[in-house]
Amino acid sequence: MASEEASLRALESLMTEFFHDCTTNERKREIEELLDNFAQQIGAWRLCLYFLSSTGNDYVMMYSLTVFENLINKMWLGVPSQDKMEIRSCLPKLLLAHHKTLPYFIRNKLCKVIVDIGRQDWPMFYHDFFTNILQLIQSPVTTPLGLIMLKTTSEELACPREDLSVARKEELRKLLLDQVQAVLGLLTGILETVWDKHSVTAATPPPSPTPGESGDLLSNLLQSPSSAKLLNQPIPILDAESEYICSLALECLAHLFSWIPLSASITPSLLTTIFHFARFGCDIRARKMASVNGSSQNCVLGQERGRLGVLAMSCINELMSKNCVPMEFEEYLLRMFQQTFYLLQKITKDNNAHTVKSRLEELDESYIEKFTDFLRLFVSVHLRRIESYSQFPVVEFLTLLFKYTFHQPTHEGYFSCLDIWTLFLDYLTSKIKSRLGDKEAVLNRYEDALVLLLTEVLNRIQFRYNQAQLEELDDETLDDDQQTEWQRYLRQSLEVVAKVMELLPTHAFSTLFPVLQDNLEVYLGLQQFIVTSGSGHRLNITAENDCRRLHCSLRDLSSLLQAVGRLAEYFIGDVFAARFSDALTVVERLVKVTLYGSQIKLYNIETAVPSVLKPDLIDVHAQSLAALQAYSHWLAQYCGEAHRQNTQQFVTLISTTMDAVTPLISTKVQDKLLLSACHLLVSLATTVRPVFLISIPAVQKVFNRITDASAQRLVDKAQVLVCRALSNILLLPWPNLPENEQQWPVRSINHANLISALSRDYRNLKPNAVAPQRKMPLDDTKVIIHQTLSVLEDIVENISGESTKSRQICYQSLQESVQVSLALFPAFIHQSDVTDEMLSFFLTLFRGLRVQMGVPFTEQIIQTFLNMFTREQLAESILHEGSTGCRVVEKFLKILQVVVQEPGQVFKPFLPSIIALCMEQVYPIIAERPSPDVKAELFELLFRTLHHNWRYFFKSTVLASVQRGIAEEQMENEPQFSAIMQAFGQSFLQPDIHLFKQNLFYLETLNTKQKLYHKKIFRTTMLFQFVNVLLQVLVHKSHDLLQEEIGIAIYNMASVDFDGFFAAFLPEFLTSCDGVDANQKNVLGRNFKMDRDLPSFTQNVHRLVNDLRYYRLCNDSLPPGTVKL
Repeated sequence: MASEEASLRALESLMTEFFHDCTTNERKREIEELLDNFAQQIGAWRLCLYFLSSTGNDYVMMYSLTVFENLINKMWLGVPSQDKMEIRSCLPKLLLAHHKTLPYFIRNKLCKVIVDIGRQDWPMFYHDFFTNILQLIQSPVTTPLGLIMLKTTSEELACPREDLSVARKEELRKLLLDQVQAVLGLLTGILETVWDKHSVTAATPPPSPTPGESGDLLSNLLQSPSSAKLLNQPIPILDAESEYICSLALECLAHLFSWIPLSASITPSLLTTIFHFARFGCDIRARKMASVNGSSQNCVLGQERGRLGVLAMSCINELMSKNCVPMEFEEYLLRMFQQTFYLLQKITKDNNAHTVKSRLEELDESYIEKFTDFLRLFVSVHLRRIESYSQFPVVEFLTLLFKYTFHQPTHEGYFSCLDIWTLFLDYLTSKIKSRLGDKEAVLNRYEDALVLLLTEVLNRIQFRYNQAQLEELDDETLDDDQQTEWQRYLRQSLEVVAKVMELLPTHAFSTLFPVLQDNLEVYLGLQQFIVTSGSGHRLNITAENDCRRLHCSLRDLSSLLQAVGRLAEYFIGDVFAARFSDALTVVERLVKVTLYGSQIKLYNIETAVPSVLKPDLIDVHAQSLAALQAYSHWLAQYCGEAHRQNTQQFVTLISTTMDAVTPLISTKVQDKLLLSACHLLVSLATTVRPVFLISIPAVQKVFNRITDASAQRLVDKAQVLVCRALSNILLLPWPNLPENEQQWPVRSINHANLISALSRDYRNLKPNAVAPQRKMPLDDTKVIIHQTLSVLEDIVENISGESTKSRQICYQSLQESVQVSLALFPAFIHQSDVTDEMLSFFLTLFRGLRVQMGVPFTEQIIQTFLNMFTREQLAESILHEGSTGCRVVEKFLKILQVVVQEPGQVFKPFLPSIIALCMEQVYPIIAERPSPDVKAELFELLFRTLHHNWRYFFKSTVLASVQRGIAEEQMENEPQFSAIMQAFGQSFLQPDIHLFKQNLFYLETLNTKQKLYHKKIFRTTMLFQFVNVLLQVLVHKSHDLLQEEIGIAIYNMASVDFDGFFAAFLPEFLTSCDGVDANQKNVLGRNFKMDRDLPSFTQNVHRLVNDLRYYRLCNDSLPPGTVKL
């Protein structure tokens, strides 16, 4: 006894020392080691049992329970049965004796340890495990303890971790399912008893219904008046213990609902009871009483009551989230919806908008979140099921959802509600598409609700109606999607507007356009306030109030311009003619606004509040250009119509637009505005392509500016966009014109001149004058290379999908620059930043202008690269130059990917040297490096080499396959094929999950397309090596996210030779497994059924893997020298 006492004091002192602030990390490690060694001793649990019953030190109790947890989960198999009986008897007694005095976290840990024993031993060796829990729940003194045990059991046994065999997992689930009815009955009883007991004492009579209140939605929503009556009862005031018991019962229900199937065990009375408790969340009266009565005790009670509502809604949402609903449960669901909408009506019940919002503000935030989750699940999972019930009033539901949405107290809450509307609008759109005949009837039913939604969402994005809320939104910090809170708010709102537009185009347009007009009038009226001052032009609006109103109006105009741009897609295609006049009105207004902004140079005007108004004016101008750009597809369709009718109106629109754009293409204009103008120019040149574009004086002006060597260069991005636009004007075929009217000769000359001007400095770097070239500082040379190649690469990239003629002209213009690039390449091989840009350019050329470059020159390029990228150069790039060097090699490999995919025989002579480069030079450098750099590109190149050049390895003649049926193809270049396969196999042994997934996909694709697994060489020498590696990966859990894909790949490989798999591979695999004994290997083999269908086979694979891991765990936990029978 004395030694136990001494051990306890020593442990307490160690624990106190361990958690003391002054203890060093080194000393902590020593103590940890000491404690670990103690825990590993056989029989340590006896001391821990003494510690638990004799100490008041939390740390000691926690440590002792951890020793038990370790014993039960990792060493239980080796514990003598007498000891197990003692532990099963002592721990529950300890819990019963001390559960009221133990700190909650110690009590919960002790419950978990007892449940862990049940997980191992119930029902065979611990037959009263579950009966004890039910008895605890039924005894009023221990009800809370029983509920904690029940929840822990549900958590640990229904979805156990992998340290159980599959058979045991299935057994536990079945055992639990057998208990579900009794458990749900008990929980229902507890909740009903508490409710009934306290309802009697709630003496307040229910308020008499006000006229029009009881008759409005309830008659529709709730079929039976009795349930309405029940839900109208006042909410009882619960004492603290009752609240605690109810919260535990609801937590149990929420976890049980997460895994039990929907069935008759979930009775109507249970559902009604849960809804009674859901009302606690929207009971403001109790909260007010709590705060009036003042004491902190009462406030806590108010919060607890709110929490009961949250927990009840969690239960409801668990049921709601199940998509698979048995027929007999549908009626329950309908009842649930009706009861929840009663709550929704209660929350939003008031005609005075302010009090609805203040009502929602007073509710627990978590309750609102749960309620919103319910509404989302209702719309996304169940709406299509419920809408068919005639007694379900969808339109009234939308009215409630509308009130709920637009009185949300937080931005996040509002966003979540907008998501629900988006789901509803998507549902409506797909319903109309599938039932076009009923389109009018469906739309008529929802029209009023949709118009109301549209108007309110538009109001919400305007400062005019919603200034206080909008000013709270952050417009500076970027989130993960690279947008600010304000941008997200606007984008989500405009998505709703666009979806309504798709359903009700006329209504949406007539709602939006007048609002836009109002704000445009303000903007267009600014001209009268512009005065000339010494330093330029000034906006003569100075009063603070006027500046604030102008700021709000400009912000609104910017948002509405984005809205109008977002709707552009609903004016094109089949509806072009029908909606032509509306679209023309919009486009004419936009052209007028952009020209106005450019002419009076609002972006350069001085204002009274420059930090606010100047950005506003720039933003409106930029958004007007962006909105006009959004209508480029409409302009293109108009261009086609105008071509037939030769309309002057179209010519004027385009010319005026160019008059608005050209003044902005200048270094004096802010980047935001400059880039908007450039993007619009690109769209006119690429999408609209009017024949007369090049002859417009404003366009000529841009040409002259860009080709003028003395003009100041625009910022990189703008320069690239303008050059792309000018190139496209000359290269892209004009729509609706025959080939002989395309004026290719003239356009070709003009394009050559344009490229010549753009590449002038670059071509002067030609190495045939090596000495003079070196006089220019390296940095200046790099700038010229960067500026020229970024422009040329973009031009090629944008022409790559166009007609042959366009690509021919493009290559003719570029030819000299391409040759200069190839000549410069060797000189810069050690400058990885320059090599990177050059290879990017060549990669784009290979992808877009391969044919135009011609075979001899392409061969010359490939040969140059192969010569330059020696093993030493590759090693230098990959190992010593960091990410830029790796990027260079990756781009080189990408170029080779394009080469090996080329059909025909032209580049086939390069295959041996490409494969040699991969396998003998690149692969040895990267194979053992943990870094994923270069690997993905290398394996893609190997995959493309195999996929597009299968006959390089497997010769097959039609005649041979006809003669020999499924003939074995003749194998060539076998060593190279084997080396490639070996590399794929090695990649599965590495930790990089992305590479693993990619390479597994490549092998599966080669099997689908070329029957890789069936080839003799693969079948006889590699097949089961791959299966073995994949199985080992599953056993080691190193790539768990890919379990499903690995299982399918193993099946596809095994299915080539099932007999061999079952008769030879599987026994061999089990024989080679360490950590399991012969008997366990036999069980594993027997449990692997000889199923040959995919689902059963993969299930058997996962069972084998799980049980193998389980047996190893068990065997590791046995004490040394254990004899196993």
